[in-house]
Amino acid sequence: MTSPTKAEGSGATVALDPELVAAVEAAEGPKQPEGRSPGQLMWQRFRRDRTGVVSACVVIFFFLVAALAPVIAKLYGKNPYTLYAQEPEYPFLLDDFAMPTGSFGGMSGEFWMGVEPKLGRDVFTMLVYGMRTSLYIAVILTVLCVTTGVIVGLIGGYFGGRVDYWVGRVTDFFLAFPQQLFFIAFMPVVTAMFVSPQDETPTYLRALAIILVMWFLGWMGLARLVRSSVLSLADREFVEAAKVSGASPWRIVRKEILPNIVTPILVQATYILPSTILSIAFLSYIGVGFVEPTPDWGRMFKIGTDVYEQDPMFLLFPGAALVIFVLAFNLLGDSVRDAFDPKTGR
Repeated sequence: MTSPTKAEGSGATVALDPELVAAVEAAEGPKQPEGRSPGQLMWQRFRRDRTGVVSACVVIFFFLVAALAPVIAKLYGKNPYTLYAQEPEYPFLLDDFAMPTGSFGGMSGEFWMGVEPKLGRDVFTMLVYGMRTSLYIAVILTVLCVTTGVIVGLIGGYFGGRVDYWVGRVTDFFLAFPQQLFFIAFMPVVTAMFVSPQDETPTYLRALAIILVMWFLGWMGLARLVRSSVLSLADREFVEAAKVSGASPWRIVRKEILPNIVTPILVQATYILPSTILSIAFLSYIGVGFVEPTPDWGRMFKIGTDVYEQDPMFLLFPGAALVIFVLAFNLLGDSVRDAFDPKTGR
């Protein structure tokens, strides 16, 4: 009689009888394939996209630096507000023309990215805190614009008829505003609503004014996108079945329509955020956004364009940071779109 197992040596090696293994597998039946949820499939496709993974790492790095700006500044030993050229321990930071001494804008072991011309502030901490200012406001604005656009688009697309007509006309009215001119003209008006023209406007009020003005003109594109997506789903069989079953409009929108338009909403949000950062930098560059002494990328651009011939390095660092972040976020948006819907792959 053949033994199903045979021991070799001390019994550490065990060999199974092939006939017995086949009988056990036949009794257990064939293995069922493991199912994956749409979220798991999306994550699996996203992990295969090297461009998307690298872009996500870059974006996360920027947000971590922005969130930890005070900690980084404390460990670094500098801040973006002190005029180091006037400190007695740094007597030779600026030359007779108020330009940084040394090469590459005054870069050294003490000042990693050099010092600011004319005032002698530390460029590294100005860049880090400017990143924090831009990203915080951009995130708040993106959430507000996406929320408003989704609500308005859902109302117009689902109810249709006269509701859709008037919602569309309101959206068209806001789209008719020239955004850049509106920003320039109404930023002083909004700040004057809270502070007297003779008083200095606090930084938080400037931030609030930027948020209000850009939110006012930032939701229409997403609203039209959501409306068109809802209109394409309103007559589908699963929506009609939900209506026949007596489901409320809120339940139909929440359970049937909204999950099917997550992809365009999420992708559009990844385009709104970098565009918002560019708009914030533009406002500060032309002098109607953040002003001294608040660190901001746009204000650094303004200073850099005034001194780029004497100190090109000052303009290099904020320019490179802004380009890298915007490019990474746009690539991330493309990768997220492809992960949700592989049929739209590049």
